[in-house]
Amino acid sequence: MRVFIQAVAQGSLSAAGRVLEMSPAMATKHMDALETRLGVKLVHRTTRQLTLTDSGTEYLEACQRILQELDEADAEVAAQSVEAVGRLRMNVPLSFGTRFIAPRLPAFSRRYPLVEVELGLSDSQQDLIQEGWDLIVRVGHLTNSSLKARRLGHCPMRVCASPQYLARHGTPRRVADLSGHNCLSYTLSRQQNKGSWFFGREGDIQVPVKGNLKADNGDALLAAALEGQGVIYQPHFIVSNALARNELVALELDHPPIDPGGVYVLFPADRRLPAKVRAMIDYLVEVFQNHHY
Repeated sequence: MRVFIQAVAQGSLSAAGRVLEMSPAMATKHMDALETRLGVKLVHRTTRQLTLTDSGTEYLEACQRILQELDEADAEVAAQSVEAVGRLRMNVPLSFGTRFIAPRLPAFSRRYPLVEVELGLSDSQQDLIQEGWDLIVRVGHLTNSSLKARRLGHCPMRVCASPQYLARHGTPRRVADLSGHNCLSYTLSRQQNKGSWFFGREGDIQVPVKGNLKADNGDALLAAALEGQGVIYQPHFIVSNALARNELVALELDHPPIDPGGVYVLFPADRRLPAKVRAMIDYLVEVFQNHHY
């Protein structure tokens, strides 16, 4: 098949032989054997040119497709035997990465000592391809279909305030009550950055809110809430420790928080991922699969 493809591309069997590092006689034998096995002529050969028959045109397309798939399969299998090595650039949300990713990296490094991890901590949406990241971890619903994803777990939301704040301003019982409270919003959230908070599993209940602090990081909002500044609407992993220590109170309202989606590791849609990238993806799935944050 390779001789056939090269013969068509180069215009002659002798030229195909040179490309494939075989003699013209050997290239001719390959072509003869292929036509004999198929029982049809694939090309018309003269001393000056080589032209495809109708059968040859159809078979050429099939050969190109088959050999491409074979090359990809070979590369994928070969890559599995390559040792994970080199620099791995991964971008993760700041608060989530600090709490969950960074503490797990020492174990990854012990398992793969030749991989150098560059950890980027950012809550803003990063373009994985253009900014040169090997993979990214994101919390929320997936929107970019050009990337592959593996789910790492579930991430519920909580509405919270400190006991001091609630003692001064009262405890909201309905989502509509939040309009009368100082609500501290997360600016990178599509559900919080335009003066409203959304509730219900489908996010179809909209509540107008106002507050004297907005931030692009959940820990900044947590710090303000702990000091009694207002009400926050954050993922459980941001507020869980404060809730356990009774420094914050989770508000029980008449409608549930939105479903924010899951936690995902995203990576290029390329079947021939480098071993270092595949190793990190498998490690994260192993550590976090079906975790509730």
